[in-house]
Amino acid sequence: MRAHTRAHRHTARAEFALPQEAASAGRARKLTSVFLTRPHRHVTKVDAERVDDATLIVSELVTNATRHGRSPCRLRLVVSDAQVTVEVHDASPVSPHVLKTGTELRADTERESGRGLAMVRHLAARLEVVGTGRGGKTVRAVLVW
Repeated sequence: MRAHTRAHRHTARAEFALPQEAASAGRARKLTSVFLTRPHRHVTKVDAERVDDATLIVSELVTNATRHGRSPCRLRLVVSDAQVTVEVHDASPVSPHVLKTGTELRADTERESGRGLAMVRHLAARLEVVGTGRGGKTVRAVLVW
């Protein structure tokens, strides 16, 4: 696991490489929590509710990437005075099923999976999937306040 952190223009960034294994989601939650609660110069402190929301989003996106991405994944976190951006990149070209705006976020309670992106969509101000042009994709969720 490698990490890179830098501060620039009132933002703080961190990037982590995570192996393709189930334990990566737990590692990603811990790394996210530590990064977001650490003081960053020139960046407003992230409140506890936003830390919890970002940690849940990271958990869901990393879980999807390690299950379906066919490769290790990369987690990137960016914090500014007004938002937290979570990006998870994997090598799979297959886009996850993302509910459209206005779609009811009701999930089938009998299913063991499939509710993660609905939760992410509910918590994030914006959720998007961007193809990399090299066969992979980045799933980006933005929390604002």
